[in-house]
Amino acid sequence: MFPKLDPILHSELRLAVMSILAGADEADFTYLKKLTGATSGNLSVQIEKLTTAGYIEVEKGFKGKMPRTTCRITPAGQEAFGKYVEALKEYLSAGQ
Repeated sequence: MFPKLDPILHSELRLAVMSILAGADEADFTYLKKLTGATSGNLSVQIEKLTTAGYIEVEKGFKGKMPRTTCRITPAGQEAFGKYVEALKEYLSAGQ
């Protein structure tokens, strides 16, 4: 039987955000928007879902006079992402 895929991570944009954050200490909103190609509104909604799930932390501040939103993956997010990747590997290896 296949492992259940985490529905929070089983969204293209949320998975992209988690993939970026898994490989970086932090990323700001502008960087995430550029890499994912998402609209500001959609990215905001997906970041909120990841924050609510406890997978990322969001810090709002300023860089000079410009507002800056920075995201970081949490230990719970790292664990969930690792489990998701392992589950996908099981799916991919099933047909071999």
